[in-house]
Amino acid sequence: MTPDLPIITGIGSVTPYGPLGGLIPQRPVEPSVITAWPTAGMRRAFLVNLFRPASVVPGLQTRRLDRLSAWALVAAALAIHDAGIDLREEDRLRIAVVFGSGLGCIELTEAFYRSAAAHGWSGTDPSTFPETLANAPASHVAIVNGIRGPNIMVSSKGLAGECALIQASLLLRHGQADVAIVLAGDTLTRTVYEWYEAAGVLSPACFNALPMPEPDGFMPSEGITALLLEAGGRRKRPRRCYAGVGPGYGPKGGEPVSVMQNVLRNSPVSLVICTSDGSPCAAHPADAFVREVMGDDVAIAPRNAVAAGLADAGGLLHLILALGGATSHGQALLLGKSGGGGFAVIRMELP
Repeated sequence: MTPDLPIITGIGSVTPYGPLGGLIPQRPVEPSVITAWPTAGMRRAFLVNLFRPASVVPGLQTRRLDRLSAWALVAAALAIHDAGIDLREEDRLRIAVVFGSGLGCIELTEAFYRSAAAHGWSGTDPSTFPETLANAPASHVAIVNGIRGPNIMVSSKGLAGECALIQASLLLRHGQADVAIVLAGDTLTRTVYEWYEAAGVLSPACFNALPMPEPDGFMPSEGITALLLEAGGRRKRPRRCYAGVGPGYGPKGGEPVSVMQNVLRNSPVSLVICTSDGSPCAAHPADAFVREVMGDDVAIAPRNAVAAGLADAGGLLHLILALGGATSHGQALLLGKSGGGGFAVIRMELP
C-alpha cells in the first residue's frame, strides 16, 4: 500500500441487506412488495426493512428526523466502530463529514411542501422544515458526534457517491482533515417511484413476481452507506485496511476514452468496479466502455441490482459489495458514468 494514500478503515451501512458494520455478506436480496403507500397492482423495490435505530446505536434519538438522516447516524456510528476509533481521543476539528445524495431528505421535504400547499405558508408544520435542507444528514452526524471539521454535501446526477469520495480524499491529501466520514444514500418515496414509472425506466419485474430480466430497466432501491477514511500513516496499526483511495477524476466534457487512457498510463489495473451509468438500466454501458479502453483481460466486478437501484448514490454500495467479493490485489478503478456524458473515476489500491 502506498504510504501516504488515504485508506478506508471502517464501513457502515443501512440498506436492504440490513444495518451492518463492515463488509456486506455476499448473499442475494429479494425485492419487497411495496405496502407503505397504495399502488395500482403489485409494485416491488429493494427496501430497507423497518428497525429501531436505538437498537443498533443505543440512546440514539431520531424521532423528528427524516429516514435518511436517521440512517446516516446509524451508518456513521457503525463505520466509526468498525474502524476501531474512539472519538473521545480524536481532535474533532480534524474530522470531516462528506455526504452525497441525489434527492436528500425527500420524505420530510415533500411533507413540508404538501402542508404549505394545503394550509398556506403560515400553516406549515415547522417540525419538518429543518429536514428540507439538503445537508441535514451530514449536519446530524456532525452534531451527534461532536465533529467540527469540514462538513460538505454534494449532489451530482448519477455520481453523488463517487463525488463525495473524491471530495473526502482531497480533504485528506491536502491536509485539511485527518479523518473523513463519507456517506451516500437516498430514500425511496411514492413520488420518486411514480416518476420512474412515468419515465418508463423500470424493470418489468417491478410489477410482478418474476425475476428481473437482464436487459430491461431497473428496480429502485434505498439505503445509505458510510466509509471511514483516514490519512495514510495516521495510525501505525489500524484495525483493518479495506482499500487505499488514490486520485479521483471528474472531468466535464472531453473524450472519456482519452482521459481514461491517460489515467491508466504506466499503471496496470486488475479490477474495475462499474457503478452508475446515470440512466438506470440493467444493461450497463460502462462495461463496454471498460472493454474499449482496457481490452478483454481486465476483471469487472459483478454488478449488483440493489446498488444499481440507488440510481444517484449507489457508488459507495457498489464499492463495498465489490470489496467483499474481490479476489484481486493491487490496482483497481471505481468507475461511474452519467447519462449526460460525464464520468468519475477513482484509483484504488486493494491490500
